[in-house]
Amino acid sequence: MTFPVKGVDMDGETRCKHYATEKDIIAIRMGCCNVYYACYKCHEEMADHAAMPVSKDDFDQPHVFCGHCQSEWTVREYLNSGYRCPKCHALFNEGCRLHYDLYFERINNE
Repeated sequence: MTFPVKGVDMDGETRCKHYATEKDIIAIRMGCCNVYYACYKCHEEMADHAAMPVSKDDFDQPHVFCGHCQSEWTVREYLNSGYRCPKCHALFNEGCRLHYDLYFERINNE
C-alpha cells in the first residue's frame, strides 16, 4: 500500500530539497491537517496553515511513514525505534530528534 506524501522536490523515499541524506526517509502525518509531509519545511512551503504537532493523545495512531518500505507506524513505535524502521530496519536520521517539538507534543520531560 502506498501512502501519499507531500514534499518539495521529493524522491521516491521521501527525501526532499531540505533533507536529502541517505537516512532522510521518514515522513510525518502532521497533527494540524493529517497529511504526510517529508519535513516541517515542506509543510511550511506547501500548506496554507500553520503546522501543529501530533497530540500526545494520538501517539498510538499511525503518524510516521517509512519511505524505504512504505510502512506506516505509530508515534510511540517511532520514539522507541532506535532510529530504525520497526518494519524494514532501515536507518533513519537521528537528527530528527532536534525537531521533535515541531512534530510531536511533548510528554513530561521527553
